[in-house]
Amino acid sequence: MLIYLPIAEMTVAVEEIFLLGFFVGFVSGVFGVGGGFLTTPLLIFMGIPPAVAVGTQASQLVASGTSGVIGYWQKGYVDFYIGTIMLVGGIAGSVFGIIIFQLMQYLGQIDLVISLLYIILLGGVGGMMLFESLFSLSKAKKRSMKSEFNRFKSPSMISKLPYKIRFPRSKLYISAFVPGGIGFVSGFLVSTMGVGGGFLLIPAMIYILGMPAYLVAGTSLFQIVFTSAFATIMHAITNQSVDILLALFLIIGGVIGARFGVIASKRVNGARARVVLALIVLAVCTKVAMSLFLEPGQIFVIEI
Repeated sequence: MLIYLPIAEMTVAVEEIFLLGFFVGFVSGVFGVGGGFLTTPLLIFMGIPPAVAVGTQASQLVASGTSGVIGYWQKGYVDFYIGTIMLVGGIAGSVFGIIIFQLMQYLGQIDLVISLLYIILLGGVGGMMLFESLFSLSKAKKRSMKSEFNRFKSPSMISKLPYKIRFPRSKLYISAFVPGGIGFVSGFLVSTMGVGGGFLLIPAMIYILGMPAYLVAGTSLFQIVFTSAFATIMHAITNQSVDILLALFLIIGGVIGARFGVIASKRVNGARARVVLALIVLAVCTKVAMSLFLEPGQIFVIEI
């Protein structure tokens, strides 16, 4: 069934959008990661304008993250105090990202910038993930996750920053600039690339902030939900690049796919699963690079 997307100004098959959302949701369910870094480039491959893909994916993050943060909140796994500091930084990062986004649109380079950012992001994340997974398989280490508190402490340089605040829930005494800065990076990624940045936030919160591991995921989602909502509103108002119909079918497919992914995850080995995910990420990165640097067979096409 074909449907016209008013913001993207094109007609697409509903089945294709649904299957894309299903695939990304399935990957998220199996591997336990947000699929935003896959959704935007896959939408671009389908012909969706990059600006619309970024704005629409930001709105999808709101829907997918809300259910997750509610679940963590019910278990008491959210530090709202430190999450609020991160949110302030996230809002500032979103505003900065929107300004950069508008500037690139004005210069006519937004498609190029989004493609380059995704090549860097996917190549870096996929490469590190593949290395870590292969290393884990070769060493066959069994790591215990029973410890409630984080054994990693923030670097000494971080601990010397001013404006320190006590965060009782996380048992931290650290400068507000640190969680604010991490939130800033997340907000910038949401507004410029349409990704929540959880794959960067979570390691930063563990190794830089020194937060307890059991609080990290819920606190990260809390910040991402509100930052994504703000970025979505800003994209809709300033860039008119949020297509609600596109987001609706992506969300429906993603929710269903995630359910099947969670079921399948029970039969998947952790390290081997990360190898597969890394190969998927690197394949998407290669496709983005090829579409950017290789000359197409037809420079332009005229359709009647």
